[in-house]
Amino acid sequence: MALDDLLHGSELFDYEEKQAKALFQWFSNNLKKPDSFTTSKSHHPKNKAISWFKPTATEHIRKMREIIAILEAHDINVDIIKTDNPGYVVYEDEFQITAEPFAETKT
Repeated sequence: MALDDLLHGSELFDYEEKQAKALFQWFSNNLKKPDSFTTSKSHHPKNKAISWFKPTATEHIRKMREIIAILEAHDINVDIIKTDNPGYVVYEDEFQITAEPFAETKT
């Protein structure tokens, strides 16, 4: 993740480093890690799914916008992608959907 690279590359100001660490902790405490990133049943499948926030995950999206602000302050461009058709769902919880994208899904 780009923010992690900035953090470990000592490129952040002290206040940004503190904010980044707090954001990582917040996501660790408030967002489950998907159980699967593929529909494949093979022993060592290639992870090819993408996680999307649900529109109702307003706090999570707000926290992501804080991450975006830090990245853009360091000249890292961020594109926000939205879709109504994420692909083959491999994981879902209250805040997110993880899906293998359809060929036509913009990623």
